[in-house]
Amino acid sequence: MPIYEYRCSKCGKSFEKLILSRHAGAAICPVCGSKKVAQQLSRFSSTGSSVSGSRRGCAPGAST
Repeated sequence: MPIYEYRCSKCGKSFEKLILSRHAGAAICPVCGSKKVAQQLSRFSSTGSSVSGSRRGCAPGAST
């Protein structure tokens, strides 16, 4: 279940919305109620560890 980030064109407020299905309704600003919102580019977050617990990665200098 992805969480999408939006920014309201009317009041400028940024907010997130959990999308439970692909048939979910349009996002509405929780502050002013406007439907004029734009989906924002979301940042990706990771714990940085693999299933085995070692810290392997694609970054330069990462151990293998």
